[in-house]
Amino acid sequence: MDSPVNLRMHDAGPGPSRAPFAIALASFTSSFDRFAVSPLLVFLAEDLGATLAQAVAVAGVYFLAYGFTQPVWGMLSDRHGRLRVMRLALLGAGLAGVGSALAPGLGALILWRGLTGAFFGGIIPTSITFIGDTVPNHHRQSALADNMAAVAVGTALATATAGVVGGALGWRVMFALPVLLAAGCLLALRSVAEPERPAAQGLWRSLARTVSNGWMLAIIALAFVEGAVVLGLLTLLAPALQDQGLDAATAGLSVAAYGAATLVASRLVRPLARRWPAHRLIALGGLGMVAGYAAVALHVSIGTVVFAAAGLGWTWALMHTALQSWATVVLPQLRGTAVSLFAAALFAGSSVGALLAGPLADAGRWTLLFGVTAVVAGVVAVLSFAARRAYHRRRP
Repeated sequence: MDSPVNLRMHDAGPGPSRAPFAIALASFTSSFDRFAVSPLLVFLAEDLGATLAQAVAVAGVYFLAYGFTQPVWGMLSDRHGRLRVMRLALLGAGLAGVGSALAPGLGALILWRGLTGAFFGGIIPTSITFIGDTVPNHHRQSALADNMAAVAVGTALATATAGVVGGALGWRVMFALPVLLAAGCLLALRSVAEPERPAAQGLWRSLARTVSNGWMLAIIALAFVEGAVVLGLLTLLAPALQDQGLDAATAGLSVAAYGAATLVASRLVRPLARRWPAHRLIALGGLGMVAGYAAVALHVSIGTVVFAAAGLGWTWALMHTALQSWATVVLPQLRGTAVSLFAAALFAGSSVGALLAGPLADAGRWTLLFGVTAVVAGVVAVLSFAARRAYHRRRP
């Protein structure tokens, strides 16, 4: 196994500029399954004789399991290997997906979807860690942006097709599609080699060493706030339009600019990363969320919501991948644990952000809500820029 010194040399040395297709396919599959849930809630509620409030538990349990199991997957990947963990997660997700598609009632469906979320929660953090293990640091943000593009395509395709497939063929068919994708991922991963990693450490020792590192704690804290601002408040852009009298379809299509902007901006990361250090990309990406929330704070309309959603996609492609790449560098010998804690903080922040914003959204106080969000977005962008620049100066 590589020592920490050898790992740092690998980070700076020659190597591939992107991850294998099978890794991107697995990330796409995880994202597709996660974002296919919400558009199906009305259909499965009607089919299973449940209320919409009861059906929401299907998504809620999935998201909780998806987020809270990620540190476990990260520590397991440090101990047992990236591809071994990814194959186990895909196999478990596929079997749980079969259970979801065949669930006889709401209770069984909630159980199976929770298990599906728990297994799919191991895919994206492990793919990020794999990229950190195999792609040198000077190509890493570009490779992560490519992986993020696969996630964005999965998100966009799921949200665009879930309602159509659910209405035409039934929600069970939509839950069965990720099973086929997971099987395809397992076949594709057969040709991918397991990357070298440092000697395994105990799970609790790995966790303790990660959270005791000051730089890693800073990254986790920034990810938490970024999750609240970007992911948590993104979910309220469509309700803000609906509060102005627009229908749900128009509001949803307006927010779809987020996925399109993420995909387009991710193509710019590679040329920009060749010219600029990571802290400049963070600053450039942070402008998107500040400008977007400032626009909807001034006036909520289709135009400003499209602009805000596109700005958040820009932020996600530039700023988030820079933070993501940073999380792979600080503790190369504990990369899986570090990345999974980063991801868990991101999802926890998204939940907290949505909960904190709920009362103002219910009251229709969009100017205050998005104005405060723009200020918080500016603060997190400045802090992220300053922290990453300081790290760059200490460890160029």
